[in-house]
Amino acid sequence: MSAPARTGGGLAEADDRPLDLQIEDYRRELTGYCYRMLGSAFEAEDAVQDTMIRAWKGLAKFDGRSSLRSWLYRIATNVCIDALNGRKRRAVPMDIGGPGAPVAESLREPLPDAEWLEPMPDARVSTPAGDPAEKAIAKETIRLAFIAALQHLPARQRAVLILREVLCWKAAEVAELLESTVASVNSALQRARATLQEHGVTETAPGTTPAMDPAQTELLMRYMAAFEAFDMEALTALLHEDVEQNMPPLELWFRGREDVIAWMATGPGQGCRGSRVAPVEINGTVGFAQWKPSGPDGEFEAWGIQALRIEDGRVTGLSIFLNKDLFEYFGLPLKLADKPELWEPKIA
Repeated sequence: MSAPARTGGGLAEADDRPLDLQIEDYRRELTGYCYRMLGSAFEAEDAVQDTMIRAWKGLAKFDGRSSLRSWLYRIATNVCIDALNGRKRRAVPMDIGGPGAPVAESLREPLPDAEWLEPMPDARVSTPAGDPAEKAIAKETIRLAFIAALQHLPARQRAVLILREVLCWKAAEVAELLESTVASVNSALQRARATLQEHGVTETAPGTTPAMDPAQTELLMRYMAAFEAFDMEALTALLHEDVEQNMPPLELWFRGREDVIAWMATGPGQGCRGSRVAPVEINGTVGFAQWKPSGPDGEFEAWGIQALRIEDGRVTGLSIFLNKDLFEYFGLPLKLADKPELWEPKIA
């Protein structure tokens, strides 16, 4: 059996390959969808694998009345909603109480990883050979601020907003997927938009976020060079005066260039001196992986992955994820000596 040409959200060419082969083609876009729903890269992978297994087992029941894509999204949506039932939303440190502890007391006991929003490597949801417009949409709709805001929505509202606003499905298609009505879908979308506006997200449609450009990439390289040199003067020049820093799984977060520099220069951040870094593409923006010289004989060991938010030529946000399991997920070694070609001397 081959899939029909009609797909949720648009038209596609007919595919005469066996369905079990076609299913795998949707893994990347389903990963992006499940990530937006769940806020966790690892949970998204599990949800997609569960979706694939259910689809493979249910191929005999697929009658072709809907597209293969719509059928897979229905399965993935049910998997995600089941996973979200009775579970607290994932958060960023700024969501938990007031500002973090003073710089000198900032290294409190970490909270469980399940409490926090997790980052996503761009490569997991976008392919180098993909359509440029689709790649741009995939990048801008996995920005950390957008994913964090989505976590404030009930599961079905979350699905409606993602399908309608991000993936551009028609209301009737979403209603069919959710076994609901067009009126209910439109109502859920309105409520979801209102909630996101309360949390500072005023635009959800694709094409509203400025794309990364060479100037931002160049700023990243300057930041990495200053970080490796532990040059506080150079770092200060690159940070916006109202820059925010957070560091899951720690509760701490700072706002203001002075606090960020103080944390690095005289606080716990001094332990990062002598680190080596390599660039990564993360959540639709730029960032870098960091290895600290903390192993035997100063061996460089995985420490964290940083995502930078860049606006108007300055770094306005630093999200530093200390989960070492992320290194493997990003295709990075736990010890830099295992892949030394990742690191090159940076020129400030």
